Amino acid sequence: MLVKHVDNVKYDELGEITLPGGEVRRCRVLEINGTNVLVQLFESAAGINPAESSVRFLGHGVELGVSKDMLGRVFSGMGEPIDGGPRLIPERMSDVNGTPINPSARVYPSEFIQTGISTIDGLNTLVRGQKLPIFSGSGLPHANLAAQITRQAKVRSESGTDDTKFAVVFAAVGITFEEADFFISDFRRTGALDRTVLFINLASDPAIERITTPRMALTAAEYLAFDLDMHVLVIITDITNYAEALREVSAARKEVPGRRGYPGYLYTDLATMYERAGRKATSDGSITLIPILSMPEDDKTHPIPDLTGYITEGQIILSREMYRKGVLPPVDVLPSLSRLKDKGIGPGKTREDHKGVMNQLFSSYARGKEAKELMVVLGEAALTPIDRLYARFADEFEARYINQGFNENRSIEETLDLGWELLSILPNSELKRIKPDMIAKYMKRPENADSEKAGE
Repeated sequence: MLVKHVDNVKYDELGEITLPGGEVRRCRVLEINGTNVLVQLFESAAGINPAESSVRFLGHGVELGVSKDMLGRVFSGMGEPIDGGPRLIPERMSDVNGTPINPSARVYPSEFIQTGISTIDGLNTLVRGQKLPIFSGSGLPHANLAAQITRQAKVRSESGTDDTKFAVVFAAVGITFEEADFFISDFRRTGALDRTVLFINLASDPAIERITTPRMALTAAEYLAFDLDMHVLVIITDITNYAEALREVSAARKEVPGRRGYPGYLYTDLATMYERAGRKATSDGSITLIPILSMPEDDKTHPIPDLTGYITEGQIILSREMYRKGVLPPVDVLPSLSRLKDKGIGPGKTREDHKGVMNQLFSSYARGKEAKELMVVLGEAALTPIDRLYARFADEFEARYINQGFNENRSIEETLDLGWELLSILPNSELKRIKPDMIAKYMKRPENADSEKAGE
């Protein structure tokens, strides 16, 4: 909507359009040309009579009222309560745009977060303050994975006990009503809602609101982490819907498009969100970020996953092939990566054998996959006895380690013990990435193990 004869208005400023019947709709300044201002509406433009409506500019951008009472509540993408409860009495109003953490004020992430999912905890460990995206595809069960992480995630203190100062901020961007209902009912059923703040933006809501929702979530997380010293896990799904909304707004402003029609500043825009996660030297709290995005056509080189991979510290990739096999969650282990995993494992964090077991599982699974590919080409008879063992290991690894379903919550000790159990398929001579004293301490081989015979 174009508003004429306006003074002292700034870019991104919030405005209120009052209709003749008293209804108020919100808008945001998109462009200023002299005394003419172009605003974008958050709600529908239907029913607005420009001749009889008035616009009032509020002198500030989009703000969120923050309070400890946010925990356990469900909000719209604009921060309005939609759970039937009363409006919050905010302790203060915070600008949702925030600021990325100054690099000199950052503390290096190094503490383990347990998600209860073996492929993350055991192989691509998540640490406090990290940004670890999940790359999914259309039709893959990333919503179930997001709900599972929200239910199960917890931080552990140095003594190994669970830390209670933990919260989850969940932002659903551009999802369907069915998905929104799934998340809310799942969190209520499992009791996870009590420590969670939900921001839900539906696919039917305006595109401009989709741009605001992740920032609302991060603003709430910053208050909980840096004011209340809590450890906060932020999950945003789906970043692809956010980028599509950004492209839509960019096209409406007639900006020069970049790759695949996305604005040239997509990298910068994503970075202003992702870089708000981390740990500060001045606070005991932390923000850990898991953005979830569905790759268009499962293409890792698409601008959204490509730029996200540049900014974040690794990625968890979901595989359509694993999903077809019935493996849940369908994590593709070999291309997945957590660049900070070495910092969050070991004595006092997980367990002393974690690093060796992790490296050996990666190595053995990769060799097992190669053996299975050879088996397809040459037949099983052409494989050596040790290659057959590796092929068997790969099958067992997928069936028991990766495939755990969406309701099983494994502690890190259970995950590591399962890793040792699977490695017992292979003879000790093949476990080249684990120290002999660790093998002697943790390896429990079944009686009459045929793997030892195969290795002789």
